[in-house]
Amino acid sequence: MKTINPAGAYCFFSGLRYNQAVWFIIPEDIPGGVVMAGRIVRRHVAVVLLWVFISVTVAAAEKPVPSLAALRQKIDTYLKSSALSQSRAGIKIVSLKTGETLYSRDNKLLFHPASTLKLFTTATALKKLGGAFRLRTVVYADSQDINEGTLRGNLYLKGFADPQLSTNTLSWIAGQLRSRGIERVDGGLVCDETYLDNWYYGKGWMWDDASSVHYAPIGGLSVNNNCVVVRVSPGSGVGEAPSVVLEPQISYVTIKNTAITVESQSNGTLKVERRWRERENVIAVTGEINIRQPEKTFTIDVTQPALYTCLLFYDILAANKIAVSGKVEINAVANGVAEFLSYTSAPLYEIIKVINKKSNNLYAELLLKTLGAELQAPPGTAGKGVTEIKAFLRQLGIDGTSLEIVDGSGVSRYNLISPGQLVDLLVGIYRDEDLREAFIDSLAIAGVDGTLKGRMRHTPAEGGVRAKTGSMTGVSAIAGYAATQDTEPVVFSIMIENFVVDQGVITDIQDRILVLISSFSRNR
Repeated sequence: MKTINPAGAYCFFSGLRYNQAVWFIIPEDIPGGVVMAGRIVRRHVAVVLLWVFISVTVAAAEKPVPSLAALRQKIDTYLKSSALSQSRAGIKIVSLKTGETLYSRDNKLLFHPASTLKLFTTATALKKLGGAFRLRTVVYADSQDINEGTLRGNLYLKGFADPQLSTNTLSWIAGQLRSRGIERVDGGLVCDETYLDNWYYGKGWMWDDASSVHYAPIGGLSVNNNCVVVRVSPGSGVGEAPSVVLEPQISYVTIKNTAITVESQSNGTLKVERRWRERENVIAVTGEINIRQPEKTFTIDVTQPALYTCLLFYDILAANKIAVSGKVEINAVANGVAEFLSYTSAPLYEIIKVINKKSNNLYAELLLKTLGAELQAPPGTAGKGVTEIKAFLRQLGIDGTSLEIVDGSGVSRYNLISPGQLVDLLVGIYRDEDLREAFIDSLAIAGVDGTLKGRMRHTPAEGGVRAKTGSMTGVSAIAGYAATQDTEPVVFSIMIENFVVDQGVITDIQDRILVLISSFSRNR
């Protein structure tokens, strides 16, 4: 066990006053949660411990920045980097304790937010739907009667935009049907995606962003991130075709393997890509793979997510010894059909962790449309969801007419947000006790997890910066929360765009600024 007493610690969520000494006893073997009543309690306790513990390690790690003037001067120096000579940067850093702006540059200008836009989507969903909200996947049947193992009529599978639906989930559903005595369906299998619209891609998405998990189609009935996994290993000898394994195994996707195994000093020129120009579910494996190369894994999107889900479910039913006599089709559940069983997703506060920590685009887009479906009416659309986001922004005092939001993930180049608006959003969330804890817990932690796992390691910012990153060609952004060496909480937004240098050069400048903030002290 170890005991720490961070004198003057500012506890974000405990309700304690600034400068009130606090003692925490932390078991050495609990890496991020506290066991209570047989479960891991992370939110609240873990977040409080994180900020307090980081204040102690920062004090021992680096000489503090001596004054606010020096802090601003150092940030100005970083922004004079030749890497930014053709670019523009917008920054705003605000104390959550005093409301003082610690640094600002072009914070009212509009930038492409990239994935920092997900902060707007997740915050709105958390506020309006609640952290305990769950999405469902429902099985309906024309008849509830099972006669000698036969279910009369059609079996229906309807999706309600659960982003975590997987092969395992569908296997669980099939197992439940089998356990109820179903061995045969004498009708067909009907799959329903009408909870959302059938616009599978966002407004303003680039036409050549395809064949990747990052740009998977958006559908009310989606499975496995609307992707398949392709595993490629060298063949048994030089000149042989490599081994290609598709997961899940499904006839909906065809593999065309013309690659070859070679003896080479390099790892080869292997390429695995869906024929996205032809909009086909044909994955071409081409080029060369070194015979000593370990297995390579590719995650590839598919078209028409509902059909993919339906055909996969058909195969899974067969594997569970449930035969479907009729055809597979995409259609709405017929009126008057009764619910047979359902599966519920993880709670929303867990889903937004995937969105904000891992920056999952499909999750964010499904959540945006779910806002429209739940708060207005099905089918959920991006437009309806954006309306709900802007209504939430008005509650925070942010003018929704002074920004542009068209999707939920930030993939679109049409999105335009200012650094100041991002900061205003984060300040509003911080002040809302119903949102603060779950929302901050969803953000990536510098040097620890998510998109920040490899950033700011072994610096005073490690573990203390919680943020959402965003990147696309020529765009890099980061926004979130940090703590100074005095444990003064701050909120920040750093947006840089119009550059042609390597992204790593830009993120290094952002990281240096955040390390400065984490090292800053008003007391020296």
